[in-house]
Formats: sequence, C-alpha cells, structure tokens
Amino acid sequence: MTTRITDSVLYGQLWGTAEARAVLGEEGRLASWLTVIGALARAQAAAGVIPAEAAALITEHARPGSLDLGYAAEQTRASSHSMLGLIRALQAALPEQAREYVYAGATVQDITDTATMLALRRIGAIAWRDLRRIEELLLVLAAGHRSAVMPGRTHGQPGSPVTFGWKAASWAEEIRRHLDRLRQGAHRWLVGQLGGGVGSLAGYGSRGPDVRARFCAELGLADPGMSWLSSRDRVAEFGWLLAMICGTLARIGGEVYELQRPEIGELAEPAAPGAVGSITMPHKRNPEASEHLDTLARLARANAAVLLEGMAQQHERDGRGWKAEWAALPEVCLLTTTALDTAAGVLAGLTVDPAAMRRNLERFGGYPASELALSRLAERMGGHRARASLQAALSAGRSAGIPAAQALAEAGLFTPAEAAELTAGGQTGACEEMTDLVVSRAVAARAAEPAEWPPGEPERPASARPESPAGAGG
Repeated sequence: MTTRITDSVLYGQLWGTAEARAVLGEEGRLASWLTVIGALARAQAAAGVIPAEAAALITEHARPGSLDLGYAAEQTRASSHSMLGLIRALQAALPEQAREYVYAGATVQDITDTATMLALRRIGAIAWRDLRRIEELLLVLAAGHRSAVMPGRTHGQPGSPVTFGWKAASWAEEIRRHLDRLRQGAHRWLVGQLGGGVGSLAGYGSRGPDVRARFCAELGLADPGMSWLSSRDRVAEFGWLLAMICGTLARIGGEVYELQRPEIGELAEPAAPGAVGSITMPHKRNPEASEHLDTLARLARANAAVLLEGMAQQHERDGRGWKAEWAALPEVCLLTTTALDTAAGVLAGLTVDPAAMRRNLERFGGYPASELALSRLAERMGGHRARASLQAALSAGRSAGIPAAQALAEAGLFTPAEAAELTAGGQTGACEEMTDLVVSRAVAARAAEPAEWPPGEPERPASARPESPAGAGG
C-alpha cells in the first residue's frame, strides 16, 4: 500500500496524469533504461567495440517483459548498486555469448541521464501540446471579450477600467513565451550522456567520441560533444521552466478563484456533474480546480528548487544532487502535466459574465476614471498640481457619497459635461489595440510552428554526426 498521497488510488489523479505516469512510473522508467542499454550495444557494435551478434541479442532481450524484475530488485538490494540488479537480470535472460557485453564501458549515470532526456522529450511534447491548447482557448476568450469592460484591479482594489479580453490576452502572451522557451531549449536539453567513469570516455580509447555520436543518433538525441556528469544545468533549466509554467497557470487560476466570489461574480469555473462543493453547506460551488492550480505550483517550485540545488556539484561525479533529481524531477513533471490538464479544463468551460463586469465597474461611481482625469487635468496645470487637486476633490466626493462626476464638477476641475464624459466607464485606453496585437502575433506564430515538439531534429555539431566508416560493422 502506498504511503504517498500523490500515488494514492483515491487521490492520485490530483497530482499526476496517467499519460505522464506512463512515462515516469516504474514500468516506463525501466523501459527507458533498457532502451538506452540496447542503443548503447548497437552503437558499440557499429563502432567495432562489441560483436554485432551480441548487440542484436541485447536489443532483443532489453525490455521489461523479458526480465525477472523480482530478481532485479533482489540483486539491487544485495549489491547496494542502483543499476547492477537490472544488469544481472538482463544477463540472466541473455544467451551466454552476449552476457559479458551488456553495459560495457558505461556507468549508471550514462544510462539514467540519457533515459531522463528521453523522458523529458515525452514530457516536453505533452507540455507543448497542452500549452498550445491553452493558448488557443485564451485567444478565443481574448478575441471574444476584447471590448468587455471591467474594473482593473491593483493591490486588490479597483483601478482604471480594462477589458476582459485584454486580461485573457495577457495570459495568452505569457503562455506564448513558455512555448518559445520550450522551442529554444530543445537543443540544449535533448542530448545523450556517455562518458564512462569520470566522463573522459577512457574505456573506449580513441573510439569514444564515435561511440557516443552513434549512441545518441540511435536514440534521436543530440551528441553533447562534452560529458556532463556533474553539469546539471540542463535538468535544472527544464525543471524550472515547468515550475514557471505552473506559476502562470496559478496566476490564471488565482484570477478565476477571486473573480468567482459571489460578491464579484465575473467569472466561474465549470462545475462537473455531481460535484459537491461542501458536505455541510450544500449551496456552495467552490472553485476547486482553480484553487488546485496554486497548490500544484507551490509543489512544483519546491521540487524545482531541489533541481537548482543539484547544480552545486563536486569534481567529475557527485551522487548527492544527481540522485535527488530522481525524486524531484518526476514530481515537477507530474505536477506540471496535471496543472496543464486542469487549466485546460477550467478555460474550456469558463463562464464569463460581461454584464457583471460592467456592473462592478459602475458601482464604483466613476472613481476608477481618475487616471484618465489626471492625464487631462495635467495638460492644464501640470502633473503634480493636477494629482493633488484630484486627490482632494475625489477624497471629498467619496466622503460625501457623491459620484465622481459630481465631485469633479463641484471642485471646478471640469465642466459637468467633461466630468460626465470622463467617468462614463467605457474608456479602456489601448486595451483593445493590445489585445488585437497579441492575438495576431499568436495566430502567426501558431501557423509557423509545428504542432508537435521538439520542433525539428536535434541540433548536432557536424563533428559529432555519425558516419559509416568501412569495416565498422554497421
């Protein structure tokens, strides 16, 4: 029975998607490790390091269904080595002529780091797909509500009028920047790892760079050109990008959470049929999904911090930060895929109430127009005098309980007609123009980019691209 609520049969769906668990769970992890071991054997055979027959047999048997995983676990405990149990189980499944060639010249970190990059490629693809879906939903909201006037809010208080379309466009543009980061980072992250004991490839002699290039090509990863056993910036960067994505989704969720409050009532997340807001207060409709986006973001940031700590490594191999990644990186990935799935569901069924938005703006009596009034008045008397005069007039008006237009006119700052025009509540500056710009740029970017990630083949230095020299056996 699991002791972690994140793996609970009852609650696990709150902390990870089935799609991501298939990549990061026990079966997916073992499958990736064995895929890497098979690719290594083929690369070694192609470079003349091991016999081609041995490589073929290793490839054939390097899959979870061929191994006695109970024996692998037993040998892992007996050896106190994180990979040797799996190697012994694979050797036991192989014909005798191939057993001594398993894992030749490699280390645990070569296998696990490379398998991690295979996992990142799949998680990155999920993130790319779901971010594009969320962006699409936000662009629809932005375009559809580009003129829906509502109170802008700063420090939780009403400020100048904005439009809801502009707010949604702000979210969409932040999502677009994450897509840019995913695209730009692919060539840095999706690289293989093969270095041997200290990263020097000494075990392969002069053939080391060739073996590594072939190994990476077998897996569709780029050749890093340099071993990165103790250089953990790739993992930390990817993890922090995922945490940033969760941060953006928490920002969106936080807005929905706040604006769903009945006294505001401008937005409402969808309520699933049969959902119960409260056992003791049946009238409640809680913004559970929006709230959960903040919870997921907090946990993602905490685990991403572990990855950042792992960059402080010593010498050519340091198991402390590296093995901490084994626990922290899957958590960040699971949390992020859940946040993406949750946010898409919220946005797909989001209820927007433009009438409530306008009502909320109007109930402030025109006072949110003070920024516009300040700009007009500053033209007549200068910015500082205008601010002081407006602050005095509007403060007096609020104390007297009169509308802003009346307060401005009675103070002699504007004519009644000017004051009425200023405080009408429909003037939102450049909100519509900015919304249109964000939408048009996003539409163009989406048309030019692939629907799947990574975009294009991984970049490899020309010197690292494998060739097929005569007599290489491949």
